[in-house]
Amino acid sequence: MRVLLVYCHPREDSFCAALRDAVRDALAASGHAVDLVDLYAEGFMPALSAEERGRYHDEGANLDGVARHVARLRAAEALVLVYPTWWYGMPAMLKGWFDRVWLPGVAFRLGEGAIEKLLTNIRRIGVVTTYGSPRWLLWYIGRPDRKLLGRGLRRLCARGCRLEWLSLTRMDRRRPAELARFRDRVAARFSRW
Repeated sequence: MRVLLVYCHPREDSFCAALRDAVRDALAASGHAVDLVDLYAEGFMPALSAEERGRYHDEGANLDGVARHVARLRAAEALVLVYPTWWYGMPAMLKGWFDRVWLPGVAFRLGEGAIEKLLTNIRRIGVVTTYGSPRWLLWYIGRPDRKLLGRGLRRLCARGCRLEWLSLTRMDRRRPAELARFRDRVAARFSRW
């Protein structure tokens, strides 16, 4: 399977970097082709410019500046996101990747009263994320990050697209052994993909 692995964290020495490596290595060891996108390392520009917004609905012309990312997304059969959750959602850099790459004509097309899904090549989505919050607080606020991906973005993908969510709460209070156990759990899960 061709997997697009999108990683979003500004520090190379972060725990998220260790999780990225665990995912990439497990997928590759299982025979999957992994295409790693490191948004911070490549200096991805997350903000839509006024010019980009002006041509947002102009299919084809809206690819200027992001055509390489679009081609990688279209070539993928699965999408894996590795990022920290900040303020109950994905980092602005990753949100900007969705804003600029999941465009009309790429991810969807607006129709009469319905949205036509166009990323039917994506059959599986995996999320690996960390939270500073305790689990009860995520439940209390309604898990907005999971709803966005599960109820919104996933519906633009193939029928029956699976969403797998691996998360570690209370990240800032974890001991090294707990972090290692979570990293190993992530590696084990992706080795069975």
